[in-house]
Amino acid sequence: MMAGNCCPCCPHTTGASVPLKLSDVSLATAEQLWCTSRDQAVKLRMAEMGSGSEAPMTVHQMFLKTVKIYGDLPAVASKKEGQWVTLTWREYYQQCRAAAKSFLKLGLERYHGVGILGFNSPEWFISDIGCILAGGLAAGIYTTNSPEACQYVADNCEANVLVVENHKQLLKILQIKDQLPHLKAIVQYKDELQQKLPNLYTWAEFMKLSEEVSDERLDAVVDSQRANQCCTLIYTSGTTGNPKGVMLSHDNITWTSNAAGAMTGLQHGVECVVSYLPLSHVAAQVNDMWICMRFAGATYFADPDALKGSLGTTLKEVRPTSFLGVPRVWEKMQEKMKAIGAKSSGMKKRVADWAKSIGLQASYSNLVPWGFMLANNLVFKKVRWALGLDRCRNCLTGAAPITKETLEYFMSLSLPLYELYGMSESTGPHTISWENNFKIMSCGKVVVGCQTKLDKPDEDGNGEICFWGRHVFMGYLNEPEKTEEALDQEGWLHSGDLGKHDKDNFLFITGRIKELIITAGGENIPPIAIISNAMLLGDKLKFLSMMLTLKCVVDDIGEPTDELTPEAVAFCHQRGITATKASEIIASKEPAIYKAIQEGIERVNAKAASNAQRVQKWVILDRDFSISGGELGESSWIAFSSSF
Repeated sequence: MMAGNCCPCCPHTTGASVPLKLSDVSLATAEQLWCTSRDQAVKLRMAEMGSGSEAPMTVHQMFLKTVKIYGDLPAVASKKEGQWVTLTWREYYQQCRAAAKSFLKLGLERYHGVGILGFNSPEWFISDIGCILAGGLAAGIYTTNSPEACQYVADNCEANVLVVENHKQLLKILQIKDQLPHLKAIVQYKDELQQKLPNLYTWAEFMKLSEEVSDERLDAVVDSQRANQCCTLIYTSGTTGNPKGVMLSHDNITWTSNAAGAMTGLQHGVECVVSYLPLSHVAAQVNDMWICMRFAGATYFADPDALKGSLGTTLKEVRPTSFLGVPRVWEKMQEKMKAIGAKSSGMKKRVADWAKSIGLQASYSNLVPWGFMLANNLVFKKVRWALGLDRCRNCLTGAAPITKETLEYFMSLSLPLYELYGMSESTGPHTISWENNFKIMSCGKVVVGCQTKLDKPDEDGNGEICFWGRHVFMGYLNEPEKTEEALDQEGWLHSGDLGKHDKDNFLFITGRIKELIITAGGENIPPIAIISNAMLLGDKLKFLSMMLTLKCVVDDIGEPTDELTPEAVAFCHQRGITATKASEIIASKEPAIYKAIQEGIERVNAKAASNAQRVQKWVILDRDFSISGGELGESSWIAFSSSF
């Protein structure tokens, strides 16, 4: 057991022991595997031996362990006036302790929230971790949220403090602050305040408050924390309704970070990532903050306009060892490289095409074909360097389905993309692909120490994917009914996704239970591949009617465009239609598409128990449903309710 300072120049850290074996661990009393109250604890899904049996630790214990060994290495870096400014692990830890003391000074109560509303930055991390050290519940809020959506999250977590990035985000909070009975203070971490208001602080003013709180007071709070208690809330709504507060324990975070990193062969003290995806989303948070903390990796923060063009520059400067991109990020890279390739001379194009054929062959076979070394030197190395991915061992994709075309494109460049799958409710990853352990269109193998069950499989082996392990969440805050829907009586987490395993235990996602229309007779009717959303109208109306939208590509901020998705375009091509835009189909009421939709509705109507249950009319809307349009619940444009 360690006690006292972790090194002579480190701050006061009494009582911050790092458990080495189970006998060192003190857990809060718990009778059940799940709970819905913020101050309750849960039983951990501990394995008797091997992976899953590791001694639990709190976030603070994991943090302190890294500081003790890697204190002088870089932890976080951000651009200030065009130059990278870095905090070491020791400095980062000191800043988080200072923030924790400032939160205590502002009156943060145990198990009350600190909402964080802003783009990725060191202040975001420090606020999140400082909140946890002070005994609060860290809660990221999407920057795209409306004031009303911010109010819901802040009220649901009983936020005592809200941390905002700038005046734009501050204005949202000022509109709804009178509807937040638990709110005591607001902190703005960027730009000067445009107006002085009571209980509104700049970042410098906020951090200075720490001087009025003793180390002993903070240490007492830190020492009282247990690994099976809640420390973080991830708000996820899936599609409609108010967001659900996914309660994650210290053990959820610390165990999952270790298991995922160890499985993919991360090395302590050498990894670095670029942080640009929303930190209110579990994927970015686990990848950028928690795994880096466990393995002493460095996190470099991209500029706020990363997805509008600057991300490429940041990647070339940082040269990350791991990079997580949602499918649209990889698609944009693919489009840009294809555009450059189209301008190449005849000889360059022939060399590139030859090299890509070699790369695809190598990626599929896991063997080194003749000519690979030459192709690597002539093409692959140059491409990786131009993308800033020359050091990247793990090019990851998740949060939404990715097309086979995009996967094969990067495979042809000897830059395979490794798919991940999971949920907010599984602290991020449940299955992972990594070097020499991936298959195209598969989302990988289960995290070591966790289990997958395929519930009620059909004759082809497709069943609902269910999760078991120490990554499974505690429950939804204040929502026992929804928690019971997600977790069965044995404690298995039901994903709502359909999947099957191949002979090598790679998991393949094959559908979504909610996408199937199940008749009273038990027959499953799959959806039409071009339809994105269907809204049934009938309450207090004479008959049932339906509003439909077509599957369209979304842009970088989650707005639906007029461009049909590749899946929808393929559906059209199968029927001899060349349309690539929703407006083209709607303007001409494309007969083949309208006929296919009508036939689908007739198949459903044929199973109806009465005429009143049949859909009488339907219409295709000009634009798909969206968060900004008000049709869908507040979440992220990379909503994590289904897949990671």
